[in-house]
Amino acid sequence: MGEMSERLQEVNRLLVQLRKRYPAETEAFLNFMMKAEAGPALSKREKELINVALAVAAQCEWCIAFHVRNALQAGATQDEIVEAGWQAVLMHGGPALMHLVPLLQALDEFSKETMA
Repeated sequence: MGEMSERLQEVNRLLVQLRKRYPAETEAFLNFMMKAEAGPALSKREKELINVALAVAAQCEWCIAFHVRNALQAGATQDEIVEAGWQAVLMHGGPALMHLVPLLQALDEFSKETMA
């Protein structure tokens, strides 16, 4: 069994544990997930490609395994999945850079307060 298959088994074991210990919260989350994925505007393939990109940006190996498998099952090609990953790399880097603006603003503002 490969490492990514093991990740999927870990997700399944986690869900079993959570359903036993926290059934209301777990079912509420899974219900929300099903409702969010049920919208008709995007195909399952498109949604899974978006989820692949988000999983890469979130740096979640379990999410990557789950959504790459789902994307393949929904008919996405390997190139489409890799391209979705590249979009995550592009966007995850850019937003982090942009958040240096408020960081520098906070440093300027709070540095003045500490000096006063």
